[in-house]
Amino acid sequence: MTSTLDRTDPWYETGDDEVVVPLTSTLLADGLADVRWLLHDALLAGARRIVVDLSQVSHLASPALASFLWAHRTCRARGGALVLRGADRRTRDMLSRTGLWRVLQVQNRDGGRVA
Repeated sequence: MTSTLDRTDPWYETGDDEVVVPLTSTLLADGLADVRWLLHDALLAGARRIVVDLSQVSHLASPALASFLWAHRTCRARGGALVLRGADRRTRDMLSRTGLWRVLQVQNRDGGRVA
């Protein structure tokens, strides 16, 4: 994979088979189909690790987590993972209640692991 880092794309590569998918509340308001296509395109591009940037999302519904789990399974089969970056308190609480914090990696806004 090449490292393009063009933040005007719906997603961008950072090198080392990593793709960042920045989500916004507007994108999620239109439904999950666009989000699923973004994840699908990133996987088709060969991503082993997908970082979903949630720093501009005010609320994340549980169906979105199902889409993340689908992409996570593919990433794990390739030896990678799906990472949620910048999740708000409500999303972290939902991950804790469902036990998904054990499955999906969660990072704060600057990329450090959330305790």
